[in-house]
Amino acid sequence: MMFGDAYCYTGGKVFDPALPAVVFIHGAQNDHSVWALQSRYLAHHGFGVLAVDLPGHGRSAGPARRSVEEMAAWLLSVLDAAGARQAALVGHSMGSLIALEAAQQAPERITRLALLGCTYPMKVSDALLDAALHAEGDAIDMVNIWSHSSMAQKPSCPGPGFSVMGMSKRLMERISAQGEPGLFHTDFTACNAYANGDAAAASVRCPVQFIFGGKDMMTPPRSTKALLAALPGAQTVTVDAGHQMMAEQPDAVLDALAAFLR
Repeated sequence: MMFGDAYCYTGGKVFDPALPAVVFIHGAQNDHSVWALQSRYLAHHGFGVLAVDLPGHGRSAGPARRSVEEMAAWLLSVLDAAGARQAALVGHSMGSLIALEAAQQAPERITRLALLGCTYPMKVSDALLDAALHAEGDAIDMVNIWSHSSMAQKPSCPGPGFSVMGMSKRLMERISAQGEPGLFHTDFTACNAYANGDAAAASVRCPVQFIFGGKDMMTPPRSTKALLAALPGAQTVTVDAGHQMMAEQPDAVLDALAAFLR
């Protein structure tokens, strides 16, 4: 569904702003499709779902926003366009920072925050930033390897012909081919530069859930101690997965989200 220049997947249901709204926010060099199972299930179980493509990603028009703050402001404008007065935000990686920032920009509009693969500061190594700018194929390979806990995930690879890592790589390549030059670097630079996390966390007034991948090498759970301290009432859930937990453990992520959002 298009709201102006913004594309939102609505889970196979027409978005109804009268229902409790849930907004899914993807990470760097991704799009709405990383939330396929979770968004579709919730859309068919009493929620109004908006799984966004961020500006310049997937089907949403560019240009890509250059900062987390700008992305959060854009996200709130999408809520306006969709007629959603309030919403729960579910963000992965870069998307978790966007969700956190949006909760500070409009605290009265955010009912719940679910932060997956989140850490703050979300620093990106110089080597990865350089690869994203000058050798994007290498950056895609690096992120794909570091984001998964295994070459052959179970149960999300139930048989021959399925490849979680293969699908993740093809998605990043497709976003690269469709998007503006240097999009991966733009996303990583926004994560690396975001400096408002402490203030944003201090302003949160809604229930918060963290979902960690126990084998996450991109945003390891131990790196989130400061953010957890700033959100002492947050619920924490750990699933047996790497950074791309929605693909590696889709049912476990869905179970955690569904219980929290209800």
